Amino acid sequence: MKVLLDFLPLVLFFIAYKLWGIYAGTATLMAATAAQMAIVYAIDKKLSPMHRATLALILVFGALTLILQDERFIKWKPTVLYGAMSAVLAVALWGFKRNFLKIMLGAQIRLPDAVWRRLTAAWVVYGIFMAALNGVMAAYFSTDAWANFKLWGFLFPIVFIVGQGFYLMRHIELPPEDAAP
Repeated sequence: MKVLLDFLPLVLFFIAYKLWGIYAGTATLMAATAAQMAIVYAIDKKLSPMHRATLALILVFGALTLILQDERFIKWKPTVLYGAMSAVLAVALWGFKRNFLKIMLGAQIRLPDAVWRRLTAAWVVYGIFMAALNGVMAAYFSTDAWANFKLWGFLFPIVFIVGQGFYLMRHIELPPEDAAP
């Protein structure tokens, strides 16, 4: 259910884009993302920093796209989001010696510090890759090619997340078992 919720705004954007164009698609994306975040908030009683950043960027870049009637803004939003995510993770890890992934997820999963560092480095590289890939698509390809890439580009995060799942399985520290009589 949660996976469907994560991809629903993108699917609705794509449908509206194909039927009515980039501006209708952008408005649909803005509304669907706002609704998605309201549902996430109703379920979790909070929004993660990534959810808040995504919502803010979609609303700002979407509004600029609609007000200025310039599709470049919505096309460059993913590049800004992935680039900012990579920059924040990298500066925190290597500049301030703080691991934001561990801070955000450490209560849910126990890993050795070296694994947290490698995991964060992998997210930095992944974010740079996705930012660059979207940037190339936005700059050098048609809006139609970019929209198709956005729809089918969801495979990149799935492959990345599944791959890191296999990596993490080898390193997860299980809590000590209670000594029961």
